[in-house]
Amino acid sequence: MLTKEQIAQRIAKELQNKWYVNLGIGIPTLVANYIPEGIEVEFQSENGLLGMGPFPVEGTEDADLINAGKQTVTVLDGGSIFDSATSFSMIRGQHVQLTVLGAMEVAQNGDIANWKIPGKMVKGMGGAMDLVASADNIIVAMMHTNKAGESKLLKKCSLPLTGVGCVTKIVTNLAVLEIKDNKFYLLERAPGVSVEEIQAATEGTLVVEGDIPEMNF
Repeated sequence: MLTKEQIAQRIAKELQNKWYVNLGIGIPTLVANYIPEGIEVEFQSENGLLGMGPFPVEGTEDADLINAGKQTVTVLDGGSIFDSATSFSMIRGQHVQLTVLGAMEVAQNGDIANWKIPGKMVKGMGGAMDLVASADNIIVAMMHTNKAGESKLLKKCSLPLTGVGCVTKIVTNLAVLEIKDNKFYLLERAPGVSVEEIQAATEGTLVVEGDIPEMNF
C-alpha cells in the first residue's frame, strides 16, 4: 500500500505545464513537493497565495507564510499574496485547472463528503464548497478504507455532502480510479496490491477492464 507521500507523488503526475492548481489540506498539500521536471505549475491556496512552493526546511519557516491548513509554506519567485476575496474570485471564476482535495467519503456518482462528521466540532466548510462547485477537474487524495477497515468508496455517501457529482479521479493507498457512468473504473493498482484486494475494499460498483497495471512514479 502507498504512503501519503506516494499518493501525492502519483497525483503530481497528473499536473500539466502552466496549470493553476489548488491544493486542499492534508495529503494534497504534499503534491507541491513532487512537481515533475520540465513543467511549471502555479499552486494556489484559498487563503490568498499564488505561487506556493514546497514545505520549508526545518528552521527556515516563516510564521506569516501559511497555506489554507495553517501549515508554513514557501513562496516561489514571482509569487503573489492577496486577500481571500481575490482568491475566491479566481476559484469561482474557474481560473484554476485542477483541484486536489482530501475526502472522508466519495460516492460512485462523484459525490464527495469531506468537511463534517455529525457530532464532531468543526470550524466550518471553509473553501471546499466553492472549490467543488467551480472546478471541472477534481482529484481526491484519500485512504481507501477508514480505521475500522470499512470502504470510503461507496455507492452513496453517508456523511453530509460537500459537492454533488464533481469528482473525476481518486488516488488512494491502493489504487487510481476514475469516476464515469456512475461507477468506479480501476485504472492502476498500488505495487503489490491485487485487483481482488481493491475489489474487497470498494463498496461501490468497481469496473475492471483488462489487465490493470501497477502504478509507477
